[in-house]
Amino acid sequence: MSETKFSLEKIAQFLEGELKGDPNAEVINVSGIESTALNTITFSTDTKTLKKAKNFLATAIVLPKGLDSSICENVIYVDDPYFAFARLTQLFKDQTQPFSQGKSFINDSSSIGEGTVISNNAYIGQDCVIGDNVFIGPNVFIGNKCSVGSETIIHANTSIIQDVNIGANCIIHSNVSLGTDGFGFAPAKSGYEKIEQLGGLIIGDNVEIGAGCTIDRGAINNTHIHDGVKLDNQVHIAHNVILGENSAIAASCAIAGSTIIGKNLQMGGLSGILGHLKICDDVFVGAHTLITKSINKPGQYIGIMPAQSHSDWAKSSVFIRKRNKD
Repeated sequence: MSETKFSLEKIAQFLEGELKGDPNAEVINVSGIESTALNTITFSTDTKTLKKAKNFLATAIVLPKGLDSSICENVIYVDDPYFAFARLTQLFKDQTQPFSQGKSFINDSSSIGEGTVISNNAYIGQDCVIGDNVFIGPNVFIGNKCSVGSETIIHANTSIIQDVNIGANCIIHSNVSLGTDGFGFAPAKSGYEKIEQLGGLIIGDNVEIGAGCTIDRGAINNTHIHDGVKLDNQVHIAHNVILGENSAIAASCAIAGSTIIGKNLQMGGLSGILGHLKICDDVFVGAHTLITKSINKPGQYIGIMPAQSHSDWAKSSVFIRKRNKD
């Protein structure tokens, strides 16, 4: 495969930035500020980050407007370097699909859009609608009555069980389970009686779901993941949750059933939200925090207790209990 090269002039145009330096200089990849890779372009958001650069060998650097630096002769000035970095990664991403179309099973009652690639050993059930230019990786299972919007990518070994509607321009990473049964059981003398999950799962446009995530279908009403949501790896969202637009959830978080969450939620890793709560827009939950009550005021919520020796922890817990009583 031929090496991808871009001139700084083209990159500056792509980023809508201002170039100071050689417009004909070429780069082949993006690098971090501490990297010593040749023929690359890197970025920095402030002078503190610039101090991390040692043995700097990158061809060019992206900086915020007004931040001067002698670290490199070629500088592209932009309003937001981190956003520019995100766009650069898209520019240099290898767009070659890793798998070609091969043997798979597609039910006759389902429709497949133009330009869609279905890889080896994929299964598509009854009454499914797959949009245009979708990529379905190897061993993907798509059950009955599911739909997938145009330009969506579904990576290998993902299971989309039943009654799942996925929007356009989504990315579903490997080993994801969508539309699984929620945790519904009625206690009985003999144990537990299973509550069949009769709802569906709706996933909006421009959603990205990390590897190993599980999102349950609704018990009666639908589980709903709104547009622009980003989930890290190993996130679990239970049945009947409504997750608002542009929410971002880090790895190993869990949201219990029937919780309704507004727009722009951010959750740090290993956090949790209990069930049947209501969370307003613009809430930030710190890492390793458990939300036990509804939140009706935007802001930051955190409940981390750093690791201590057992004796110190016991003293701290007594102090906290006394303060709460006061």
